[in-house]
Amino acid sequence: MTRRAKKSATGIPPVRRRCRWVPPGDALYVRYHDEEWGVPVRDDRKIYEFLVLETFQAGLSWRIVLGKRENFRKAFSGFDYAKVARFGAKDLARIVRDPSVVRNRAKIAAAAHNARVFLEVRREFGTFSKYMWSWAGAKAEDWAKDLKSRGFKFLGPTVVYAHMQAAGMVNDHAPFCFRRKEVARA
Repeated sequence: MTRRAKKSATGIPPVRRRCRWVPPGDALYVRYHDEEWGVPVRDDRKIYEFLVLETFQAGLSWRIVLGKRENFRKAFSGFDYAKVARFGAKDLARIVRDPSVVRNRAKIAAAAHNARVFLEVRREFGTFSKYMWSWAGAKAEDWAKDLKSRGFKFLGPTVVYAHMQAAGMVNDHAPFCFRRKEVARA
């Protein structure tokens, strides 16, 4: 968990230097950067959530997906991969009709398909986390190839690298960013 900024005598937290991609006035982005991005994730449900969100982000801005995150959570059963793996045509059609999410039919189908493959990886490794962290230090291209060989969809090298950043497999916080050292200790 992150530590809160100490307040000055005026009660206002000091200005913190963040990665340049974080718009300073965007509370949602700031909170995501300060509390989640780059923090090592070992919980399989959270890993699946990040994989789904990163898949939907491809070709869009992260802000769009981040702004719809709670809608995605509702549409995809709280990112419960076991439930999503059982989604059928009716479930997928329901999500495609939902204007509160990104309605890309292929990505929606991929989220359900990937949940089934996710379960296969869990059966093989015990947890998806164990499998994922075995790729720490590897190139995104290599992990993406392995994911593809297992049947995952929409998880090419760019999406995989974004996931590696988000899930803390690489620490890409800028050298001047206050989170860089904190995440390195996590």
